[in-house]
Amino acid sequence: MSQKVLLNAKEVDIILHRLACQLIENHHDFLNTVLIGLQPRGKFLANRLAEMLKTDYKIKNIKLGHLDITFFRDDFRRGEKILEANTTKIDFVVENKNIVFIDDVLYTGRSIRAALTAIQSFGRPNEIELLTLIDRRFSRHLPIQPNYRGRQVDAINEEKVKVNWFENEGEDAVYLIYD
Repeated sequence: MSQKVLLNAKEVDIILHRLACQLIENHHDFLNTVLIGLQPRGKFLANRLAEMLKTDYKIKNIKLGHLDITFFRDDFRRGEKILEANTTKIDFVVENKNIVFIDDVLYTGRSIRAALTAIQSFGRPNEIELLTLIDRRFSRHLPIQPNYRGRQVDAINEEKVKVNWFENEGEDAVYLIYD
């Protein structure tokens, strides 16, 4: 198995700042906007963006949550691998709010479909947008597109895109893994 670096730490940081600025451009003071990281891997990106918005851009009203979509997935109980649930942490009202779902890689779109179903348990949002660090645009099974994308990657199905976060793997980097 081989791997190629798609993004190094400096490039990830530049992209995160660009995404943060795009969010500010569209959501201004975030009074009616909430950020929701999709478990398990989207929470690292969501946490990083929320901290950047607070610290670097002095946005005070950031509401951040994490949503577990495990039991809403259409492949739940279909494979050999037993899926393990993560925690959902949404301690604010989503009713009539603008939600930004945040995930590290947009691949088939099935995780986002699951998130759209899962969030209904918390109320009816005004609008839902999608922010993703990596968009694998040629792998979609569902008609889902990101509103905010860090980098578009044209990877074939046998290739895997792996996002490493300093908080979890000790480095910020994105790899393309192939045989």
